[in-house]
Amino acid sequence: MRTSDDFSSYLGDGLQGTYDCVDRISLRGYFPMGQASGGFIMWWNRLYPGLPITEKRLRSMAGDFARRVRTFARRKEIPFLSFAVGDKTKHAQADALRPADPNFQGVFAIFASKAPALVWKAWKNKKGKLVLRRSRNWPLVYHYHFHIVDRQWGHITIRISGHPPFGLQISLNGHEWVERKARAQGVPLVKQGNCFVGGSDFPQVNQLAQTLEGPKGLAQLAEVCERWVYSACLCFVLDGEAQRRSGFRYQYSCYQVEYSRNLLFKSGRLLDEVYQGLIERTWRQLDVPRLKTIFGRKKRPHQNRIGGGRLERIVERFDYDLTVFKVHFGKLTLKMYDKSDRVLRVEVIVNNISELRVGKRLEKLPGMVEQLEGMVVRFLGVVQAAHLSFLDGERLDQLAIPSRCGNHRVAGVDLNKARMRAVAEALLALAAAPRGFTARDLAQRVHEQAGRTMSGYSPRKAAYDLRKLRGKSLVAPIPKTRRYRPQKPGIRKLAGLLVIREKVIHPVLAGVCRPKAGRPPKLASRLDMHYQNLQREMLATLQFLKLAA
Repeated sequence: MRTSDDFSSYLGDGLQGTYDCVDRISLRGYFPMGQASGGFIMWWNRLYPGLPITEKRLRSMAGDFARRVRTFARRKEIPFLSFAVGDKTKHAQADALRPADPNFQGVFAIFASKAPALVWKAWKNKKGKLVLRRSRNWPLVYHYHFHIVDRQWGHITIRISGHPPFGLQISLNGHEWVERKARAQGVPLVKQGNCFVGGSDFPQVNQLAQTLEGPKGLAQLAEVCERWVYSACLCFVLDGEAQRRSGFRYQYSCYQVEYSRNLLFKSGRLLDEVYQGLIERTWRQLDVPRLKTIFGRKKRPHQNRIGGGRLERIVERFDYDLTVFKVHFGKLTLKMYDKSDRVLRVEVIVNNISELRVGKRLEKLPGMVEQLEGMVVRFLGVVQAAHLSFLDGERLDQLAIPSRCGNHRVAGVDLNKARMRAVAEALLALAAAPRGFTARDLAQRVHEQAGRTMSGYSPRKAAYDLRKLRGKSLVAPIPKTRRYRPQKPGIRKLAGLLVIREKVIHPVLAGVCRPKAGRPPKLASRLDMHYQNLQREMLATLQFLKLAA
């Protein structure tokens, strides 16, 4: 059962449907015996009994791998392309080479590029004893990218090193797996790019995507790895008999995972109004350093013109204005952007799965996905709380009054002081942190945002300010940790106070004291018109009170 979030509940009737899906999955395959020198020697002796390891023989294996792959591509007329280090266009070029035949299955393109990899060095010391050492800095060696079409998973990529122990990386896409499952079961589905849109049966899609996260989906994930790794990649250097004789078997661990929640709006205009208004209100409070907008060439449709009940794959890609809302926390990235014509996608990306601290083995994937879902729900809750901030007049006066945190009496939260304002801004910026934050994190964020004015702000002062915030129930500690997490009422209250100060009091008073001369602009936004009305009334009030000339 999916966990609901505050943002989707707030939109309510404006949504046509929602679904969650594991998007990109990146696995690493490794041969356990090949990671240590003793195990590598044992494997070599099984593979070549009586033949000692030498540097020349190790390099010969890599050379044989390269020649056989190129010969195979030439004979089967498979495109073989070489790329420079760091070239990020490989996937786009592979999509262009993908066969149009829907029944095709197998390797359709092979790419070669250099990347760091584990390489063993072998030599004999002065006593004639074999010495086997890893390279200190992993050198750049050729990797081969096998682009494969699988009947269950669609486009998968296997990148394998040409040097023993032949480390590899497998990339898959959960949306393609769900699409092919839906097609096989006759579930209505309409897809644009990497997203399901109007005309799809979202409850069924959500149910199919959820099976991918369970034991059955995990078994199919391991099965597709076993199906192609040995028969389409490793076979160029070790045939089936050599694999069995030497006991060469890969084990798999998760490296990168992407999880997304997709909200389908009833109209593109409503999506623009909600999303652009949300960005305007929250991107500064959540300390988003940069908004990236990609301008498109089409306007969003005002109503859904796609018929229902169709099972198809739409090839055309719509280029609408795309605004990316992205927040980084170490190796974790929380991202929100409008996708397709009426879909708002909220995505969490784990660039290194060790950040989740649940283990890396493939069988741990369900626990990883559960954590990612919780991060998405919390992120939407924080965004919603910052977007719909409110002020309670009766409790507002009590913020500056001293309170108690445990058995200690602490000062109140006075946002008229520059230090507490800086702490409140940093607290809102850290509110979306998936694992919470420490006093040191708060002090560092205050330094980053306030600059030299808060150069003397230390983690000790941050810990004291956190006690003041805890006394007002604005922040709560995470049990059994030294981390903290702001409460939703606290986020709403602090965001409302900062909005009142920065968006109402300062602009209105600045306009009253220094009215602009000349003609007003021909085109003014609704907010500018409200400011002008407030400034006129404020000036009249101040003149009546003899506070303005």
